Amino acid sequence: MVVYIPDTYLEEVHLTAAQVKLELAILLFQQERLTMAQAARLAGLHRMQMQRELARRKIPIHYGIEELKADMKKLNLS
Repeated sequence: MVVYIPDTYLEEVHLTAAQVKLELAILLFQQERLTMAQAARLAGLHRMQMQRELARRKIPIHYGIEELKADMKKLNLS
């Protein structure tokens, strides 16, 4: 899917295309519509960069029991 936002709109609000993608990714992450990895991909960042950006904005990372179990299984710790 392609979303077209005229450059004039971006110039009016002083945002670049990359900044718009980051803002959208963060919004969808906060709404729990995207995982950290998905949000990072949408923003064009590595996961650690995305985590740093969320930390800078004081946005909590969603990490529940199910994610912990999945990570432990991947590491063969369960």
